[in-house]
Amino acid sequence: MTLLAIDNLHVTVQGKPILKGLDLTIETGEVHAIMGPNGSGKSTLANVLAGRPGYDITEGSVVFRDAPLSELEAAERAHRGLFLAFQYPVEIPGVSNMEFLKAANDSLCAARNEEPAAAVAFMKRVRAIASELDLDPEFLKRGVNEGFSGGEKKRNEILQLLLLQPTLAVLDETDSGLDIDALQTVSEGVNRFRGAHNAILLITHYQRLLDHIVPDHVHVLSDGRIARSGDRHLAEKLEAEGYAWLAQG
Repeated sequence: MTLLAIDNLHVTVQGKPILKGLDLTIETGEVHAIMGPNGSGKSTLANVLAGRPGYDITEGSVVFRDAPLSELEAAERAHRGLFLAFQYPVEIPGVSNMEFLKAANDSLCAARNEEPAAAVAFMKRVRAIASELDLDPEFLKRGVNEGFSGGEKKRNEILQLLLLQPTLAVLDETDSGLDIDALQTVSEGVNRFRGAHNAILLITHYQRLLDHIVPDHVHVLSDGRIARSGDRHLAEKLEAEGYAWLAQG
């Protein structure tokens, strides 16, 4: 089943063209990795999918679960199962992690006409996931990402992923700033999420993440377009040779 179909996508930011004819199709059960040099449009793609303001689609289409994405507000995209793990997770002082997670979960349940879990059962489930990710349960009482280290913020994003169980997870440089131990913990969390009924779009600079989360497809984004696609061996070639060889055909 096709979850995401992007056709000839052109996007501008403050009038500047960033994506210039991007095509990508993601099926259920697949993991796609997008790599590319700085400024190639990787984070722009993630922000467009999530519905961040300021990113203008000037041509082409994005269809998510048979619905034109441009017709859906950000909350509606989340309700349909789209999840974005941010490159730079923001802090939300005054709102505890547990409150934030409960509100997000209740919103999803309401959108799907489901009964939300009772508070005690919900808290037990969240603490269990936090423990699997080496997150101190005390962090659940603190403001969202407030005072967290970079690795703690990224593990907190994966906590949200495992709890909310979206259909399509877009992970924007989730490996950025992680040491080896944190990278392994985060990768294990992503692999626990991975399954036949969902899909993952990994955006990364480094092949090292793909040693832990093995992709089905690797794409190289260059100058706003996908310049090359392949399997995990393409990522290994990029790690060894960089991006210059792409210009040689």
